[in-house]
Amino acid sequence: MGQSQQTGSCEEIDVKALQDMYKKFVLECPSGVLFLHEFKRFFGVHPTGEASDYAENMFRAFDKNGDNTIDFLEFVAALNLVFRGDLEHKLRWSFKVYDKDGNGYVDRNELRSIIDSIYQIKKYSKKDKSESHLTVDEVVERILDAVDFDRDGHITLEEFVKGAQQDPWVLNMLRLDMNPAGWVLENRRKSAYF
Repeated sequence: MGQSQQTGSCEEIDVKALQDMYKKFVLECPSGVLFLHEFKRFFGVHPTGEASDYAENMFRAFDKNGDNTIDFLEFVAALNLVFRGDLEHKLRWSFKVYDKDGNGYVDRNELRSIIDSIYQIKKYSKKDKSESHLTVDEVVERILDAVDFDRDGHITLEEFVKGAQQDPWVLNMLRLDMNPAGWVLENRRKSAYF
């Protein structure tokens, strides 16, 4: 008790951990909100480093009300989702990371941008152990072919979720590459704030 427990493949955040996170959040952010530069520092991401673009996309997805800040409730809600949400909820959240301009669909450029960011993180962290050595453009094309059902060059939320659930390769790519819980845990360990 008093420890985080494993629930299936998701980590559960207990009350003590939540209280500790709040204390550290308030200590780091006395204003009660986290700005992008603080978010990056909070997770030990260099402002212009290889994880910077990825962190910016994560920040935007955490910022539920779109005010360019993350308050503690948004922070905890996002962590709860990435640690405890079911597959569909995680895919819906991941879609927000991909939909950089928030217009309700992901186009080729947005998809390419996030895949490129992920490749940069893997390259610098030397964690790319995948057997496939597809280029960014090949991954983008393969994902578009698998999930853009109406072939209009835009992936809607429904196409994203349905396509990922129907295609094991796409789901594996999203789980491997868009693993917000893994990213948060890995960078939380690097950070002095957790």
